Formats: sequence, C-alpha cells, structure tokens
Amino acid sequence: MTNVTEKPKRKIIRLQHYDYSQIGLYFITVCTHNKECLFGNIENHKMLMNDAGRMIQHWYLELEKKFPNIECLEYIVMPNHIHFILYIKEQLEYSIPSIVQWFKTMTTNNYIKNIKNNHWKPFEHKLWQRSYYEHIIRNEKSYLEITEYIECNPYNWSNDSLFRN
Repeated sequence: MTNVTEKPKRKIIRLQHYDYSQIGLYFITVCTHNKECLFGNIENHKMLMNDAGRMIQHWYLELEKKFPNIECLEYIVMPNHIHFILYIKEQLEYSIPSIVQWFKTMTTNNYIKNIKNNHWKPFEHKLWQRSYYEHIIRNEKSYLEITEYIECNPYNWSNDSLFRN
C-alpha cells in the first residue's frame, strides 16, 4: 500500500550523468503552462506573432549576449511554445538548464510587466510549464531533420501535439 503523504515521483527526462554544459547542439522546446496560446496565431500556415511573441523572440536572441559561448540557431515562436537549437561552442561554466531558466525568468518578468502596462492576456499561475523538452543533436542527419521540423512547424500546426484551438 502506498503512503498517502508521499509525493508523486517526477519522471526524469534528462540523460543521467550527461554534462549539459559541454560543446554540442541542443534542440529545446519550452511550452506555456497548460499549453495556453499567448504568442500569436497561425494563419495560412504562417506564424503571426503578437507583441508577446515578438518579446519571446527578443529574449531568445538575447541569449547570445548573456551567454557568449553559445550561438542561437534555428528557432520558431509558436502560439504556445518555442522551439530552438542552441550551439554550445565551448565548454561552459553554466549548463542548458541554467540557460533555459534565465530565458524563462526574463520572458516571465517582461510578460508580467506587459500585462500591467499594455493589457496583454493574463496567464494562469505561471507563464511556462515547469520543465522543458530537450534533445541532444548528435549528427548532421538529426540536425537537418530538426531544422526541417522547425521550419515546417507552422504548416503542421493543426497536427502538432501542442496544438490548442
């Protein structure tokens, strides 16, 4: 019998014993809490970012300034998530989780400011889901498949597992 006071065990989605600060390419997806669409709309298979979407794009591109040993590669801001590829050019003193955490913090703070000042749609409890998805890109074939996935994401939106109408 399970003890009712035990907290549920969270599924570990990161590779055990992998150093997420090492040189390499990383495909990352960060989703809004409850997959709420806050960053724009898909029309005619194109992503039309609203001001919030442009703010998300801005902070993604700021990552290179904050973390000079990374390069921001392909990305797409979608209505309720962002996909991007980061290239860590040399061993870092920080890791992918700390980079994603900084991105989430900056975008959340900016979004809250704009709810108050520019009447952006409020979010429920928090802007981002607790974790994020990541995939280590190990070869050129994988890189090309992922870049195609990113480019085609608006076109395939209605079939996407993150799609919300």
